[in-house]
Amino acid sequence: MATRRLRSSTVVLGGMGMLALTITSCGSEPDRRCVDPVSRDKLPSYECRSGGSGSYYYGGSDKNGRYSGGSFDKSAVDRGGLGCSRTGGG
Repeated sequence: MATRRLRSSTVVLGGMGMLALTITSCGSEPDRRCVDPVSRDKLPSYECRSGGSGSYYYGGSDKNGRYSGGSFDKSAVDRGGLGCSRTGGG
């Protein structure tokens, strides 16, 4: 009987772990990088601070130093994780 109790508690703990992972994954921040707003070329991070010529670009992927598939609007990108809704940006 002790074996059954151990197995059922393991299943419950595993399920709780998955729930916690789902909740925290959906609330995490999307990837952010500093890019030129016209060319989408990667820029040093100081260019996105006050007075710089860059803008933050969220999500997307890098191909030869140029980003695409993301958005300048942070709320428009997928934050990943289980159970999160997928929204495209562009």
